Amino acid sequence: MVSRESRVFGKRAQKHIIIVASGDKVRHMTFQPWMAALSICFVSVFSIGYLAATSYLVLRDDLIGGTMARQARMQHEYEDRIAALRAQVDRVTSRQLLDQQVVEDKVEKLLQQQMALTSRHGKLGTLLDRAEESGIAQDEGETVTAPQAHDKRADASGGIKAIERLMGIGGRQTQQPMALAYAPQSASHGRETISDRADRLFSKVTLSLKDIEQDQKHRIQSLTAGASQATDAIVNIVARTGIKVVDDEAQAAAASTVEDEAAVGGPFVEPETAEVFDNSLVALDTALARLEHVRNQARKLPFNNPSPASDVTSRFGNRLDPFLGRLALHAGIDFRAPSGTRIVATAPGTVITAGKNGGYGNMVEIDHGNGITTRYAHLSTILVNVGDTISTGEAIGRSGSTGRSTGPHLHYEVRLNGEAVDPMRFLNAGIRLSRYIN
Repeated sequence: MVSRESRVFGKRAQKHIIIVASGDKVRHMTFQPWMAALSICFVSVFSIGYLAATSYLVLRDDLIGGTMARQARMQHEYEDRIAALRAQVDRVTSRQLLDQQVVEDKVEKLLQQQMALTSRHGKLGTLLDRAEESGIAQDEGETVTAPQAHDKRADASGGIKAIERLMGIGGRQTQQPMALAYAPQSASHGRETISDRADRLFSKVTLSLKDIEQDQKHRIQSLTAGASQATDAIVNIVARTGIKVVDDEAQAAAASTVEDEAAVGGPFVEPETAEVFDNSLVALDTALARLEHVRNQARKLPFNNPSPASDVTSRFGNRLDPFLGRLALHAGIDFRAPSGTRIVATAPGTVITAGKNGGYGNMVEIDHGNGITTRYAHLSTILVNVGDTISTGEAIGRSGSTGRSTGPHLHYEVRLNGEAVDPMRFLNAGIRLSRYIN
C-alpha cells in the first residue's frame, strides 16, 4: 500500500490505495476516510450485537427467573390483598348477619310480648265487661269503685305498630327506612348510628309494652279492690237487718248441691296459674263472682217499698191499740194509702196466702226463702193467687180498709223465721243498697 503525504495549506491530501496481488493479478482499491469510519461503525455494532446476544444467551435463565419471581411476588401480593378483602367482607357479612339475628331475636321477643298482651287483653276485656255490668267500673259520687277504670282499656295494638315501624313494614313508609344491615360506626361525634337507633326504638317499644302491662295490672287490682269493697258493704248492710248473707261462693255452692242435678266434686287442686297476671285475673274473677252472688242474694230480700208514693204513719213496736186503748205490739208499719192504691211485692217469692185472714182482712203473704216472709194487709183487692211466683215490683193488690182497720191504709210486715221484725231496717238498708245492687 502506497500512501501519499497530505498537503498542508493548499496541498491536496493523498488518497489511500489498497493493492492486493494474487499471482499475476494485481488489484487495487482506493480507501476513502468515510469508508473507514463506516467500517469501524459496522464492526462496532456487530461486536456490540454479538456481545449482547452472547450475554442474553448466557444470562437468559437468570433474567427469566427474576422476571418470573417478580411476577410470582406480585401475584402473591394480589392474592394476599384479595384474601384480606375477602376476610374483611366475611367479617362485615358476619357482623351484618349477627346484627340482623340480634334484631330478629329482639323483634321475636317483642312479638311474643305483644301476643301475650293481646291474649291478656282478651281475657281482661270479658272481666271489664262484667265489672261494668256490676257497676264497679263507674266513678260517680261516693260509689265504691276503681276510679277511671272504665275510661280507657289497655290497648295492646300500639306495640305491634311500633314493631312494624321498626322493621320498616308499616303502612306508611318513612323517608329514611331503617335497615337491619350492619353499618360502621360513624366517625362524626354525636351522630346516631343505625345500631343506636335500633336499640333506642327497641327500648321505647319495650317500655311501651311494659306500660300497657302495668296499666292492665293496675286496672285489675283496682277492680278487684272495688268488687271486694262493694261485696263487703252489701254484706255489712244486710247484716244490720239480722240476716246473714252467705258471701262465700264455695259455701253457697255446697248449700245448693242437693238441688243441683249435675253434681260435681273431687279434691281441691290449685288452678293452673303460672303467672302473676293470671293469678290477678283469677282474683278479679273470684271477686266479681262473689259480688254477683251476694247481690243476687240481696235482691231476694225485701228491701223495696211496697207503696213508694205513700208516707209511713205508724212504725214497728209497742203502741196504744186504736180499738182497746191499751199498749200493744204493732208487728209492722202502716203506710197512708188511699183505697185503690197499687201495692207491689218488695222482693221475689211465692204467694203462700191470698185471702181473708182475721184482723188482717184481705192479706197477701209471700215467702222469699231462707225463712223470710212479708205480709200485706187490709187490701181492698187481691190480684194474685196462692202458688203464684212473684217478681220484685209486681202488683199483688190494692189498698183498702178491710179487717181490723180504722181507715184506708197498708199494713206491711216482715217476718224472719215466723217472728216479726222491724220493716224499717229493711227499707233503710234498701236505700243504702240501691247504689250497690241496682
